[in-house]
Amino acid sequence: MASRNAVTGTGKGLLVPFLVLLLFWILLNGSVAADTLAVGVLAAFLITLFFRRGLAPIAEFPFTPRAIIAAVQFIAYFFKEMIKSNVKLAAIVLNPRLPINPGIVKVRTTLKSPMARLLLANSITLTPGTLTLELEGEWLYIHLVTTESTDIEAATKSIVTGFERYLEVMYG
Repeated sequence: MASRNAVTGTGKGLLVPFLVLLLFWILLNGSVAADTLAVGVLAAFLITLFFRRGLAPIAEFPFTPRAIIAAVQFIAYFFKEMIKSNVKLAAIVLNPRLPINPGIVKVRTTLKSPMARLLLANSITLTPGTLTLELEGEWLYIHLVTTESTDIEAATKSIVTGFERYLEVMYG
């Protein structure tokens, strides 16, 4: 019944998206002052109310200890990859020879959940030097500033596998 509620946007299915939106509001504002919190509650409520069908993927996250730990690990892994990519890209830009090898690679994901695939594609795009161009079924097409390999298996291992390890636990 809970999964049906999450999809139809009734009952408990609205609580998780509301809480996620409210948490996002608090993080963006950096304040829990009464007036800021009141506006956040109102905004989260209205968004949850009017866009409940569009928020169903947020309710897909299983709030189990294992999934929460995986989410924290995913965020830590993402920031580690982002820092590594920033340093690598800065070195390329600062090099007078500008050693780039741009290209588009095709990689495969084993993730089944639409939300997990969306997070994977966005995480790749947010990592400097990479851009997810298309997500089609199990395939992602990614533009790289420095292409190391166009082999599907090698590119999948270097780009996707690290993120998938946590997303699989988070979304099954």
